[in-house]
Amino acid sequence: MPPKEASTFELKNGVVDALHLVVKTGELTVLREELTARYGAMPDFFADDAVAIDVRRLPPDGQVPLLELSNLLQSLRLRPIGVVALESQHEWVGASGLTLFLDRERRSPPPAEPAPVTEPAATAPELITVATTTTIVDKPLRSGQRVYVEGDLVLLDVVSHGAEIIAGGNIHVYAPLRGRALAGVRGDQKARIFCTCMEPELISIAGIYRTVETALPDDVQGKAAQVRLDGERLIVEALELR
Repeated sequence: MPPKEASTFELKNGVVDALHLVVKTGELTVLREELTARYGAMPDFFADDAVAIDVRRLPPDGQVPLLELSNLLQSLRLRPIGVVALESQHEWVGASGLTLFLDRERRSPPPAEPAPVTEPAATAPELITVATTTTIVDKPLRSGQRVYVEGDLVLLDVVSHGAEIIAGGNIHVYAPLRGRALAGVRGDQKARIFCTCMEPELISIAGIYRTVETALPDDVQGKAAQVRLDGERLIVEALELR
């Protein structure tokens, strides 16, 4: 007889939405300095987001004190959920007591030896397609409300003081922006923020942020403007609408 289907639970494959902290050095002091310099002044930047510590980019013999790093991330309001590691790193990662996530990246086999050709062959141009996801919000965001999307975010109503909008890509606000706007939060330095009425509390692109306790210049305050990243500097400039 087939087993009776359980009515109180389901066991399914799934995906956990979590940030990845890709660690490139075992020097905890350096990590602490850089993480604190970038995010320490923004206690609500992460708001208890889950994070996986990814140590696969460490040097071959490199290690990092994982428990101390975990405590550092918690001080920045991140919730470490485990460590992503290569098979060769399992011993020292496992000794930390943190959850170990296996390296499941698929690696392509080496390319086959190309067949010799005697005459140049005409090739068609390569067609590259990029899949993007855009989320549209057509309701006002009130103080305390928070919207986070992986791709681009478009808002058609006011973002009030105390509200927060976060996107992995670009942010477009076709209304007053009075709260906090953070674009490119996964490290996309080409992301931008566009707004028809720029009055934000905070703006950020790829972790580079600026609080706006004092008013922006007259040519952008309360007007159409865009925010972009130039190296390590945020540029806020007027947006000419035609």
